[in-house]
Amino acid sequence: TILGETHEEEDEILPRKDYESLDYDRCINDPYLEVLESMDNKKAQRYEAVKWVMVFAIGVCTGLVGLFVDFFVRLLTQLKFQVVQSSVEECTEKGCLALSLLELLGFNLTFVFLASLLVLIQPVAAGSGIPEIKCYLNGVKVPGVVRLRTVVCKAMGVLFSVAGGLFVGKEGPMIHSGAVVGAGLPQFQSISLRKIQFNFPYFRSDRDKRDFVSAGAAAGVAAAFGAPIGGTLFSLEEGSSFWNQGLTWKVLFCSMAATFTLNFFRSGIQFGSWGSFQLPGLLNFGEFKCSESDKKCHLWTAVDLGFFILMGIVGGLLGATFNCLNKRLAKYRMRNVHPKPKLVRVLESLLVSLTTTVVVFVASMVLGECRQMSPTSHSGNDTLSLQGMSEDVNSSIKTFFCPNETYNDMATLFFNPQESAILQLFHQDGTFSPVTLSLFFLLYFLLSCWTYGISVPSGLFVPSLLCGAAFGRLVANLLKSYIGLDHIYSGTFALIGAAAFLGGVVRMTISLTVILIESTNEITYGLPIMITLMVAKWTGDFFNKGIYDIHVNLRGVPLLEWETEAEMDKLRASDIMEPNLTYVYPHTRIQSLVSILRTTVHHAFPVVTENRGNEREFMKGNQLISNNIKFKKSSILTRAGEQRKRSQSMKSYPSSELRNMCDEHIATEEPAEKEDLLQQMLERRYTPYPNLYPDQSPSEEWTMEERFRPLTFHGLILRSQLVTLLVRGVCYSESQSSASQPRLSHAEMSEDYPRYPDIHDLDLTLLNPRMIVDVTPYMNPSPFAVSPNTHVSQVFNLFRTMGLRHLPVVNAVGEIVGIITRHNLTHEFLQARLRQHYQTI
Repeated sequence: TILGETHEEEDEILPRKDYESLDYDRCINDPYLEVLESMDNKKAQRYEAVKWVMVFAIGVCTGLVGLFVDFFVRLLTQLKFQVVQSSVEECTEKGCLALSLLELLGFNLTFVFLASLLVLIQPVAAGSGIPEIKCYLNGVKVPGVVRLRTVVCKAMGVLFSVAGGLFVGKEGPMIHSGAVVGAGLPQFQSISLRKIQFNFPYFRSDRDKRDFVSAGAAAGVAAAFGAPIGGTLFSLEEGSSFWNQGLTWKVLFCSMAATFTLNFFRSGIQFGSWGSFQLPGLLNFGEFKCSESDKKCHLWTAVDLGFFILMGIVGGLLGATFNCLNKRLAKYRMRNVHPKPKLVRVLESLLVSLTTTVVVFVASMVLGECRQMSPTSHSGNDTLSLQGMSEDVNSSIKTFFCPNETYNDMATLFFNPQESAILQLFHQDGTFSPVTLSLFFLLYFLLSCWTYGISVPSGLFVPSLLCGAAFGRLVANLLKSYIGLDHIYSGTFALIGAAAFLGGVVRMTISLTVILIESTNEITYGLPIMITLMVAKWTGDFFNKGIYDIHVNLRGVPLLEWETEAEMDKLRASDIMEPNLTYVYPHTRIQSLVSILRTTVHHAFPVVTENRGNEREFMKGNQLISNNIKFKKSSILTRAGEQRKRSQSMKSYPSSELRNMCDEHIATEEPAEKEDLLQQMLERRYTPYPNLYPDQSPSEEWTMEERFRPLTFHGLILRSQLVTLLVRGVCYSESQSSASQPRLSHAEMSEDYPRYPDIHDLDLTLLNPRMIVDVTPYMNPSPFAVSPNTHVSQVFNLFRTMGLRHLPVVNAVGEIVGIITRHNLTHEFLQARLRQHYQTI
C-alpha cells in the first residue's frame, strides 16, 4: 500500500491489489543514515570486499540449487520411464496396455499432487516466478516472494512438476530460486529460522537487497542455460530499473560463479572426471554440425534468412495466440478457481496431469509412425553424443508399438525428458514425419498453454523451446520434401523455430539472443537468431504483450515501463498527483501518530507545518504548537540565508539591473527587519526566490489551489521509521525540551530490517498518548521533488532511473500541493487522466 493510492479497478473482475513498494531512495540525503560516502577508506573498502564475497556466495549457492533440482528430476524421471517402458514392452505382447497407462497415471498424479501441496504451503511459489521477480526489481515488493520457505517449496515443487509429466520446465523457476538466494543470503537471517541470529551489520537497505536480487536472478539464468552473459543481460533487460557499471560487473561475476559451480559438479558426477567442465547448464543444445558425408549441407545461408523472417512472423503470431488463450484461462481461474477452497486448485492440477498423461499415452500408441532407424542413429555416434549424457540409442529413441529396426517418432518426442526431445529435434538424423510434427506441435501448444498458470511451480522456457523446435523441424521437412531444398540443415530450422516461438511468447530480444547463442556455442547463429527474435517480437507486440507482462497486469501490480508515450507529455505533475494528503507535524503527539498509523495504510508521510496568520496567539501556552512554529521559522531563516547567497552571487553578472535588484534584496534583509521578513514569508507576501523581472511576480500566475495551500513541506518520514520510534519509546514530555528526546543511531533504526514491527502489534498501554515525538532527526529533509508544472515524462524518468518510491509536488514557496506514487504513473492511470485532460479542453 502506498501514499496517495487510488483504489480503481483495472478490470471489472480483477480488482487492483495493494503492493508495497521498495524504498530505493531511502538512503538519499538522509541525515541519520551512515551512507557509504561518509565512511573512511578502510570501511568503504571492507564494505566493497564483503559485497564481492556475498556475490560469489550467491552464485555458488544458486549453482548448488540447480544441481539439486537437476539431480532429483533425472532420478525421478528415469525411475518412471524405466518402469513404464518395461511395462509397455511387456503389455504390447500380452495386450494389457491399460495397466501400463494406470502405472503412468500413478506416477504422474502422485508427483503433481506433491507439487500442488507445496504450493499450498507457499502460494507465491506457483508458476515460474519471473513476473514476481520482475516486479521486485522494478520496485514493487510482492509479499513472500523472496522468503526461504518460497525457495524450498519452489525447488522441491518444480522437480515434482517436471517428473510428473507436466509440460513445464525447471529453468524458469531457477531464476526465482536464484533471486531468493540473493535476497536472503546477505541478510544472514530468515523469518523461517528466527532462532538463528547473526550480528551482520552490512546491507541493511532495500537498495543493497535489490542489487543482490538482480545478481541472484542473473545467476539463475546462467545456471539454467550455461549463459552467464545472457543472465546478466536478462537482469538488465527484464529486471532492474536502476543500473550502474559497478553492478554490471558484480552481476556478471555472480553469473560466472553459478555457471562454473554447476558445471563442475554436474561434469564430475556425470563423467567421473572432476575438474573437467563439459556440462555448462541444465539445458544444453549440443553442437550443430553437418555430417561429413553430406557435402551440400550448410548450417545456414543468406537465402535461408528469408525463411527465418517468415518463421519469425509466424512465431510472433503463434506467441500472441498462446498469450491470448493463456490470459483468458488466467481470468477464468481468477473468477472460478481462486475464490474457492484451496483444494479446488489441487484438483485442477490433477485434472491437467490426468489429461496430459492420457493424451501422451494415446497419441504415442495411435498417432505415432514407425520409421526406419538411420545408420547414424543406430550406431549412436551422433545424436546421443550430443546430449552430453552416457545414454545409448535405445534410451532416447523409443520403439513403442513398433517392430524391430524401427522407432516410434511420436513416442520419441513424448516419452523422453523435454531436454532430450529438444536434442532429438535439433540433431536427430532420422526424420520425423510432417503429420507427427504437426500433431505434436498442436497437442503440446494447447496442453502447455493450459498448464501454465495452475498451482504448481512451472517454467515456460523449455516447453516453448520444444514447441517451437517442432514447428521449425516441420518447416525444414516441408522445404526439403516439397520445394527440394536439400542443402538446408534441419537442426538450424528447429533452433530458429524454437527462438521464434519463445520470442513470440516472452518478447525478449537482447538477453534471449545471447542466451541462445551461448547455449548453442555457435556464434554464426547470432544474426539469424537476432533477426528472428526481433521480427517475432514486433509481430507479437502488434496484438498483445508478453506472457509475463500479461500476468503482471492481471495481478494489478503497478509496474513501470521503460518510458511513457509521447502523448503523455500533455499532462503535468499537477494533473496526476494525489492532492489529498495524510501528513504529520515535526513535533506530533503519540496519540495522533498512533491514530494516523492505525487508520491509514500509507507507506510514508510528508512532514509539514501549517501557515497561520495568528501564530503568536497559538504559541502562548502550547508547547507542541510552539515547537512546530519554531521549527518552521528556523527553516524559513535557512531558506532566506540561501537566498542571500544566491543574490550575492548574481552580482557577478554584468547587467546593471541585476546588480540593482540584488542590492535591493540585501538592503531588505538587515537584522533589524528580520522579524518583518519572517512575517511576510508566513503570510505569503514575500517570494523567497524572486523573479528576474520584479514587475512580473510569479504569484500572479498561481491558481486558487496553490494560493491557499497552507502546508509548508519539510521532508518525508517512513511508516517503518515512525513505528520504530514508537516501539523504542523515542519521545519527550510537553514540560521538557525536545533536546531531551533520546536519539537512535542508524544501526538501531535498521535493526529490524526488513521486517519492521507493525503498528497493530504495538501495546498501547505502554505509551503515554500525551507525549510528543520529534521526527525531524529521522525524516529525509531533502527528498526528490518536482514542481506542479513538471512534464509527466520527466516525472516518469525520475521515478524509473532513481528507483523512487514517492515524489512530493512542491510549489514555488516550498508548500506541498500533492504527491506522486507508482500507481499514479501506471499506463491505465495515465490514460484515464489523459482522457480527463481532453474533456476539459
